[in-house]
Amino acid sequence: MARIPEETLQAIRDRTDLVDLVGRHVALKKAGRSYKGLCPFHTEKTPSFTVNPERGVYHCFGCGESGNAFAFLMRVEGVTFVEAARALAAAAGIEIPRDGQDGGQLERLLEANAAAQRFFRAALESAAARAAREYLARRGLDAEAIERFGVGYAPPGWDELASALRRAGIPSALAERAGLLRERAGGGHYDLLRDRVTFPIQDARGRIVAFGGRALAAGQEPKYLNSPESPVFRKREAFYGLPHALEPIRRRDRVVVAEGYFDRIALHRAGVEEALATCGTALSEEHARALRRRARQVVLLFDGDAAGRRAALRALEVLLPAGLRVRAAALPAGEDPDSLLARAGADALRAVVEEAAPGLDLAIALATAEGCATPEQRADAVAKVVPLLAKVPDPTERTAWAQRLALAASAREADVEATVRAAAREGGRAEAPAALAPRAADPQPDGAEERHLGRLVQALLQHPSAVEALDEPALAPVLEAAPRWREIVPAVAAACRAQRAGRDVLAALEARLAAEPLARVHALVAADGPVYEDAERAARALRDIAAWFERRRRKAHQRALTEALRASAPEESVHLLGRKIGIEAARQA
Repeated sequence: MARIPEETLQAIRDRTDLVDLVGRHVALKKAGRSYKGLCPFHTEKTPSFTVNPERGVYHCFGCGESGNAFAFLMRVEGVTFVEAARALAAAAGIEIPRDGQDGGQLERLLEANAAAQRFFRAALESAAARAAREYLARRGLDAEAIERFGVGYAPPGWDELASALRRAGIPSALAERAGLLRERAGGGHYDLLRDRVTFPIQDARGRIVAFGGRALAAGQEPKYLNSPESPVFRKREAFYGLPHALEPIRRRDRVVVAEGYFDRIALHRAGVEEALATCGTALSEEHARALRRRARQVVLLFDGDAAGRRAALRALEVLLPAGLRVRAAALPAGEDPDSLLARAGADALRAVVEEAAPGLDLAIALATAEGCATPEQRADAVAKVVPLLAKVPDPTERTAWAQRLALAASAREADVEATVRAAAREGGRAEAPAALAPRAADPQPDGAEERHLGRLVQALLQHPSAVEALDEPALAPVLEAAPRWREIVPAVAAACRAQRAGRDVLAALEARLAAEPLARVHALVAADGPVYEDAERAARALRDIAAWFERRRRKAHQRALTEALRASAPEESVHLLGRKIGIEAARQA
């Protein structure tokens, strides 16, 4: 092709804000006259990538990469110099004439996607799309939300999009490469998305690179269908909602990751504008690196059932090695973000996100849920969490989590720390010892007592007004022998009396509990347990739990009396022993 004049290239350089361009891919912070962030071209823990806006250049002191706006775009998007120049020129409002020799393959693929988006948006307004509009209304999307998020409709015909693209001058072969059409066995092409609500997937610059489609017809499988990978779309790197979330992510230094398109839209409508969703694939290492360049903290929003918790644990395996601080937000059972938004409002959905507990606390709570009364149970619980802790890059942070795991599993800190260190050296492959000794100076209740104390706290958190049924003086001896609960139960009871509203109680506990017991409370919220439908059932559960502890106390006292009487009066008959024990037990009661 003809050479782009130097004066045109200089005009592009002058009009391109390099900080804004790089900031779409890297979280930058001002450092003197420059900006600094984590290098997008190699993995690092400490920022060594700098952008000098005055000179219009970037440089990484870690890997040595440097250049200007053209070089940056070529590197991060894998485009040629001409493609980068045209993209920057378009953004700057500068026209570069075409001479007919440039293939412009990537640009043409993007043009095909833009034409498809215009078709899908127009189709949603047609009479044939009535069912689609009604479906969107049921999902809580009004006309303003549909317009803002570019939601469209793919008609049910087999070649309606193909025909529209041909009329727009888009060859079918090009549309096939863009992932919009598929080739028929006997020749010709047909539409990939049919009778589906469509969602445009954009890159950091707002260009449409692919589409997601949600089925409308009963029995239509799969429920969600996404564009296949193409030269402009890589599922392992792409996020839905990226361009709209970039500034909120920079502002909050946080990303909320949801599972689907409607989830991300609901979060945005609720004011959680830093939300993204993956595009038909699980979180990958490429996703993790892209997130780490933009923020330090990630909040995973997952369903509150067992499958949702498993998905959160799998995500931890991917996100922790990137140095991300991961929190896990569990939706109430049977809810998704848009249903919770419709039922309880934006405040409730935001509260789920804001009250997310550390993801590793969730892993620890799930691993220790069956109890850690025996050495084997302790070893099993530790072995479940160690591979995750081994993926935490920072050794200080890793040690702190090992100590928290030891506390939760009632194991010696030194044993757990040694196991985690060994796993970190072996890439997470080391296993915990066959059995772990308990913490020497930390007596714990047995598994049954642990479960009942956990149920007690869960009942209070679900229905704070049930606290009136709690007999705290009677529980004092139980808590004295249970150090891990000694601080939690009184704090939860006090917060319930002060707040009388579930999420207000959790907020009040922030000021009442230290980090470790607070994390244990959050883990209880995330863990499986009984659900009490109303305050009366919760109060009944509290009374039942108190009665269980009282029966256990009486049995323990009777055993102690038996031993004492046998030691002091071995000549007495078993019958007389029984009478003395019964009389003494009745007196104690």
